[in-house]
Amino acid sequence: MASGGFVRLPDGSVVVALSLPRPGAPERVVRVLVHAANRQRALTRLRNLGLRAVYLRGNAAPPDPDEISAVLHHPDGIVWRSTPQEAAEPWHPMGWLLGRRVSAV
Repeated sequence: MASGGFVRLPDGSVVVALSLPRPGAPERVVRVLVHAANRQRALTRLRNLGLRAVYLRGNAAPPDPDEISAVLHHPDGIVWRSTPQEAAEPWHPMGWLLGRRVSAV
């Protein structure tokens, strides 16, 4: 089960943040951020990448302003990093987590 939340931006789009088990290492958790037109579209983007059991229930852990800035400035609009964050760990493209190249949708 994923914990997370979302923030609606002034243009009507949303940034969804989820804490998920890392594929291949379920004992480790990653924070995934997705920028999309709406919550359903954000979750669909993750499911299309192979993360099938992704759901957002509630808004317990919405993205903070630094996370919003990170995903908005990434060309793919979807990034991740380990949780809890290691010292100065940057945000990574989703392809790094999944072990393949992922293009913008």
